[in-house]
Amino acid sequence: MAGTLTLVGTPIGNLSDFSPRAAAALEGCDFIAAEDTRVTLGLLNHFGIKKSLVSYHEHNKRERGEAICARLEAGENGVLVTDAGMPAISDPGEDLVALCHQRGIPVTVVPGPSAVITALAVSGMAAGRFTFEGFLSVNRRSRQEHLDSLKDERRTMVFYEAPHKLSATLKDMLAVLGDRRICLVRELTKIHEEVLPTTLAEAAARYQEEPPRGEFVLILEGARPREKEAVSPEEAAGIAEGLMREGLSASEAAKQAAAQTGIKKGEIYRLLTRKEGLSE
Repeated sequence: MAGTLTLVGTPIGNLSDFSPRAAAALEGCDFIAAEDTRVTLGLLNHFGIKKSLVSYHEHNKRERGEAICARLEAGENGVLVTDAGMPAISDPGEDLVALCHQRGIPVTVVPGPSAVITALAVSGMAAGRFTFEGFLSVNRRSRQEHLDSLKDERRTMVFYEAPHKLSATLKDMLAVLGDRRICLVRELTKIHEEVLPTTLAEAAARYQEEPPRGEFVLILEGARPREKEAVSPEEAAGIAEGLMREGLSASEAAKQAAAQTGIKKGEIYRLLTRKEGLSE
Protein backbone atom coordinates (compact mmCIF):
# COMPACT_ATOMS: atom_id res chain seq x y z
CA MET A 1 0.00 0.00 0.00
CA ALA A 2 1.38 3.39 -1.02
CA GLY A 3 2.28 5.98 1.55
CA THR A 4 1.00 9.57 1.54
CA LEU A 5 2.60 12.84 0.51
CA THR A 6 1.64 15.63 2.91
CA LEU A 7 2.09 19.28 1.94
CA VAL A 8 3.00 21.38 4.97
CA GLY A 9 2.94 25.17 5.04
CA THR A 10 5.89 26.72 6.87
CA PRO A 11 6.34 30.20 8.40
CA ILE A 12 7.02 33.09 6.02
CA GLY A 13 8.95 34.97 8.68
CA ASN A 14 7.66 34.35 12.19
CA LEU A 15 8.29 30.87 13.60
CA SER A 16 5.36 31.31 16.00
CA ASP A 17 3.05 30.83 12.99
CA PHE A 18 4.06 27.16 12.75
CA SER A 19 1.03 25.13 13.84
CA PRO A 20 1.03 22.11 16.21
CA ARG A 21 -0.49 20.04 13.40
CA ALA A 22 2.34 21.03 11.06
CA ALA A 23 4.93 20.06 13.67
CA ALA A 24 3.17 16.72 14.20
CA ALA A 25 3.24 16.05 10.45
CA LEU A 26 7.00 16.58 10.35
CA GLU A 27 7.55 14.42 13.42
CA GLY A 28 5.38 11.59 12.09
CA CYS A 29 6.70 11.23 8.53
CA ASP A 30 9.50 9.04 7.22
CA PHE A 31 11.24 11.79 5.24
CA ILE A 32 10.91 15.45 4.30
CA ALA A 33 11.40 16.78 0.76
CA ALA A 34 12.66 20.35 1.07
CA GLU A 35 13.48 23.18 -1.35
CA ASP A 36 16.61 24.09 0.61
CA THR A 37 17.57 21.49 3.20
CA ARG A 38 19.63 24.06 5.14
CA VAL A 39 16.59 26.29 5.67
CA THR A 40 14.39 23.36 6.66
CA LEU A 41 17.07 22.02 9.02
CA GLY A 42 16.93 25.34 10.88
CA LEU A 43 13.17 24.94 11.27
CA LEU A 44 13.53 21.35 12.48
CA ASN A 45 16.23 22.29 14.98
CA HIS A 46 14.07 25.09 16.38
CA PHE A 47 11.28 22.63 17.14
CA GLY A 48 13.55 19.77 18.18
CA ILE A 49 12.60 17.51 15.27
CA LYS A 50 15.07 15.03 13.76
CA LYS A 51 14.13 13.68 10.35
CA SER A 52 15.71 12.54 7.08
CA LEU A 53 15.83 15.35 4.51
CA VAL A 54 15.67 15.05 0.71
CA SER A 55 16.56 17.97 -1.56
CA TYR A 56 13.78 18.81 -4.04
CA HIS A 57 14.00 22.01 -6.09
CA GLU A 58 13.65 23.48 -9.59
CA HIS A 59 16.93 22.04 -10.88
CA ASN A 60 16.51 18.42 -9.75
CA LYS A 61 12.72 18.03 -9.69
CA ARG A 62 12.50 15.47 -12.52
CA GLU A 63 14.85 12.80 -11.26
CA ARG A 64 14.19 13.57 -7.58
CA GLY A 65 10.42 13.51 -8.14
CA GLU A 66 10.67 9.97 -9.49
CA ALA A 67 12.78 8.91 -6.52
CA ILE A 68 10.35 10.44 -4.03
CA CYS A 69 7.39 8.74 -5.70
CA ALA A 70 9.22 5.42 -5.58
CA ARG A 71 9.65 5.78 -1.83
CA LEU A 72 5.98 6.71 -1.41
CA GLU A 73 4.89 3.74 -3.53
CA ALA A 74 7.03 1.51 -1.30
CA GLY A 75 4.88 2.58 1.67
CA GLU A 76 6.85 5.46 3.19
CA ASN A 77 5.09 8.68 4.19
CA GLY A 78 6.69 11.92 3.02
CA VAL A 79 6.26 15.62 3.70
CA LEU A 80 6.86 18.35 1.15
CA VAL A 81 7.88 21.82 2.35
CA THR A 82 9.21 24.95 0.71
CA ASP A 83 11.52 27.52 2.29
CA ALA A 84 8.56 29.69 3.35
CA GLY A 85 4.80 29.46 2.88
CA MET A 86 2.73 26.84 1.11
CA PRO A 87 4.56 24.39 -1.12
CA ALA A 88 3.37 24.00 -4.73
CA ILE A 89 2.33 27.67 -4.97
CA SER A 90 4.69 29.40 -7.44
CA ASP A 91 6.99 26.53 -6.51
CA PRO A 92 8.32 23.33 -8.18
CA GLY A 93 6.33 21.29 -5.68
CA GLU A 94 3.36 21.55 -8.03
CA ASP A 95 5.13 19.09 -10.35
CA LEU A 96 5.57 16.57 -7.55
CA VAL A 97 1.91 16.85 -6.57
CA ALA A 98 0.84 16.32 -10.20
CA LEU A 99 3.16 13.30 -10.48
CA CYS A 100 1.67 11.78 -7.33
CA HIS A 101 -1.85 12.20 -8.71
CA GLN A 102 -0.80 10.58 -12.00
CA ARG A 103 0.59 7.59 -10.13
CA GLY A 104 -2.31 7.24 -7.71
CA ILE A 105 -0.33 8.28 -4.63
CA PRO A 106 -2.49 9.95 -1.95
CA VAL A 107 -1.77 13.63 -1.30
CA THR A 108 -2.99 15.58 1.71
CA VAL A 109 -2.25 19.03 3.09
CA VAL A 110 -1.65 20.83 6.38
CA PRO A 111 -2.61 24.47 5.69
CA GLY A 112 -0.18 27.14 6.74
CA PRO A 113 1.05 30.68 6.08
CA SER A 114 0.74 32.01 2.54
CA ALA A 115 2.23 35.32 1.41
CA VAL A 116 -0.38 35.64 -1.35
CA ILE A 117 -3.43 35.49 0.91
CA THR A 118 -1.81 37.29 3.84
CA ALA A 119 -0.74 40.25 1.71
CA LEU A 120 -4.08 40.43 -0.09
CA ALA A 121 -5.97 40.47 3.22
CA VAL A 122 -3.91 43.32 4.68
CA SER A 123 -3.83 45.39 1.47
CA GLY A 124 -7.34 46.81 1.64
CA MET A 125 -7.78 46.06 -2.06
CA ALA A 126 -10.80 44.26 -3.55
CA ALA A 127 -10.38 40.60 -2.63
CA GLY A 128 -13.65 39.02 -3.78
CA ARG A 129 -11.98 38.06 -7.06
CA PHE A 130 -8.25 38.10 -7.68
CA THR A 131 -5.56 36.52 -9.81
CA PHE A 132 -2.11 35.41 -8.65
CA GLU A 133 0.53 36.24 -11.27
CA GLY A 134 3.68 35.10 -9.41
CA PHE A 135 7.02 36.59 -10.47
CA LEU A 136 7.34 38.53 -13.72
CA SER A 137 10.04 37.17 -16.02
CA VAL A 138 13.53 38.68 -15.95
CA ASN A 139 13.41 38.53 -19.76
CA ARG A 140 12.19 41.95 -20.97
CA ARG A 141 10.14 40.56 -23.87
CA SER A 142 8.43 37.93 -21.72
CA ARG A 143 7.74 40.50 -19.01
CA GLN A 144 6.25 42.88 -21.58
CA GLU A 145 4.02 40.13 -23.00
CA HIS A 146 2.87 39.18 -19.50
CA LEU A 147 1.93 42.77 -18.65
CA ASP A 148 0.28 43.31 -22.04
CA SER A 149 -1.97 40.32 -21.36
CA LEU A 150 -3.16 42.00 -18.14
CA LYS A 151 -4.21 45.37 -19.59
CA ASP A 152 -7.91 44.51 -19.42
CA GLU A 153 -7.73 42.27 -16.32
CA ARG A 154 -10.41 43.60 -13.97
CA ARG A 155 -9.61 41.40 -10.99
CA THR A 156 -7.10 42.44 -8.34
CA MET A 157 -3.66 41.09 -9.27
CA VAL A 158 -1.05 39.72 -6.86
CA PHE A 159 2.65 39.53 -7.77
CA TYR A 160 5.83 38.47 -6.01
CA GLU A 161 8.93 40.59 -6.51
CA ALA A 162 12.54 40.59 -5.36
CA PRO A 163 14.04 43.89 -4.15
CA HIS A 164 16.67 44.16 -6.89
CA LYS A 165 13.96 43.98 -9.58
CA LEU A 166 11.28 46.09 -7.88
CA SER A 167 12.12 49.48 -9.39
CA ALA A 168 12.17 48.16 -12.97
CA THR A 169 8.96 46.22 -12.41
CA LEU A 170 7.09 49.27 -11.10
CA LYS A 171 8.25 51.33 -14.09
CA ASP A 172 7.15 48.64 -16.53
CA MET A 173 3.76 48.28 -14.84
CA LEU A 174 3.21 52.04 -14.97
CA ALA A 175 4.19 52.23 -18.64
CA VAL A 176 1.99 49.31 -19.73
CA LEU A 177 -0.97 49.47 -17.34
CA GLY A 178 -1.15 53.16 -16.52
CA ASP A 179 -1.38 54.72 -13.09
CA ARG A 180 -3.63 52.86 -10.67
CA ARG A 181 -3.76 51.87 -7.02
CA ILE A 182 -1.20 49.43 -5.66
CA CYS A 183 -0.31 48.15 -2.22
CA LEU A 184 3.28 47.06 -1.59
CA VAL A 185 3.63 44.60 1.29
CA ARG A 186 7.18 44.05 2.49
CA GLU A 187 8.74 41.56 4.92
CA LEU A 188 5.46 39.95 5.95
CA THR A 189 5.33 38.75 9.60
CA LYS A 190 8.89 39.95 10.20
CA ILE A 191 10.12 42.78 12.45
CA HIS A 192 10.26 45.29 9.60
CA GLU A 193 6.88 44.39 8.07
CA GLU A 194 5.52 47.29 6.03
CA VAL A 195 2.19 47.81 4.26
CA LEU A 196 2.26 50.71 1.79
CA PRO A 197 -1.01 51.61 0.00
CA THR A 198 -0.12 54.03 -2.80
CA THR A 199 -0.27 54.43 -6.59
CA LEU A 200 1.98 53.00 -9.27
CA ALA A 201 3.33 56.45 -10.14
CA GLU A 202 4.16 57.28 -6.53
CA ALA A 203 5.68 53.85 -5.88
CA ALA A 204 7.83 54.02 -9.02
CA ALA A 205 9.12 57.46 -7.98
CA ARG A 206 9.78 56.37 -4.40
CA TYR A 207 11.81 53.29 -5.27
CA GLN A 208 13.73 55.14 -7.95
CA GLU A 209 15.31 57.13 -5.12
CA GLU A 210 15.04 54.69 -2.20
CA PRO A 211 16.73 51.26 -2.45
CA PRO A 212 14.07 48.62 -1.67
CA ARG A 213 14.84 46.02 0.98
CA GLY A 214 13.23 42.68 1.67
CA GLU A 215 10.85 40.50 -0.31
CA PHE A 216 7.75 42.19 -1.71
CA VAL A 217 4.20 41.19 -2.53
CA LEU A 218 2.49 43.63 -4.89
CA ILE A 219 -1.30 43.91 -4.88
CA LEU A 220 -2.41 45.82 -7.96
CA GLU A 221 -5.82 47.25 -8.76
CA GLY A 222 -7.59 45.68 -11.73
CA ALA A 223 -8.53 47.62 -14.85
CA ARG A 224 -11.61 49.78 -14.64
CA PRO A 225 -14.50 49.00 -17.02
CA ARG A 226 -14.19 50.84 -20.29
CA GLU A 227 -16.84 53.47 -20.86
CA LYS A 228 -19.12 52.67 -23.77
CA GLU A 229 -18.74 55.02 -26.69
CA ALA A 230 -21.78 57.24 -27.18
CA VAL A 231 -24.08 56.14 -30.01
CA SER A 232 -25.98 58.75 -32.01
CA PRO A 233 -29.76 58.42 -32.64
CA GLU A 234 -29.00 57.89 -36.33
CA GLU A 235 -26.61 55.01 -35.50
CA ALA A 236 -29.25 53.50 -33.22
CA ALA A 237 -31.79 53.74 -36.05
CA GLY A 238 -29.30 51.95 -38.29
CA ILE A 239 -29.12 49.11 -35.76
CA ALA A 240 -32.92 48.97 -35.72
CA GLU A 241 -33.00 48.80 -39.52
CA GLY A 242 -30.70 45.81 -39.40
CA LEU A 243 -33.03 44.11 -36.94
CA MET A 244 -36.00 44.82 -39.20
CA ARG A 245 -34.20 43.12 -42.07
CA GLU A 246 -34.08 40.06 -39.83
CA GLY A 247 -37.86 40.15 -39.60
CA LEU A 248 -38.67 42.33 -36.58
CA SER A 249 -41.35 45.00 -36.69
CA ALA A 250 -40.28 48.63 -36.51
CA SER A 251 -41.63 48.87 -32.96
CA GLU A 252 -39.79 45.77 -31.72
CA ALA A 253 -36.60 46.72 -33.58
CA ALA A 254 -36.68 50.19 -31.99
CA LYS A 255 -37.19 48.60 -28.57
CA GLN A 256 -34.20 46.27 -28.93
CA ALA A 257 -31.97 49.00 -30.41
CA ALA A 258 -32.89 51.23 -27.47
CA ALA A 259 -31.84 48.52 -25.02
CA GLN A 260 -28.49 48.13 -26.79
CA THR A 261 -27.66 51.82 -27.15
CA GLY A 262 -29.46 53.76 -24.44
CA ILE A 263 -31.21 55.95 -27.05
CA LYS A 264 -34.92 56.36 -26.34
CA LYS A 265 -37.19 53.96 -28.22
CA GLY A 266 -39.49 56.78 -29.36
CA GLU A 267 -36.65 58.69 -30.96
CA ILE A 268 -35.42 55.61 -32.82
CA TYR A 269 -38.96 54.77 -33.94
CA ARG A 270 -39.52 58.33 -35.17
CA LEU A 271 -36.37 58.16 -37.31
CA LEU A 272 -37.46 54.81 -38.71
CA THR A 273 -40.94 55.95 -39.64
CA ARG A 274 -39.58 59.00 -41.42
CA LYS A 275 -38.22 56.70 -44.09
CA GLU A 276 -40.59 55.55 -46.75
CA GLY A 277 -42.09 52.13 -46.23
CA LEU A 278 -41.05 51.72 -42.56
CA SER A 279 -44.21 52.94 -40.82
CA GLU A 280 -46.40 50.34 -39.22
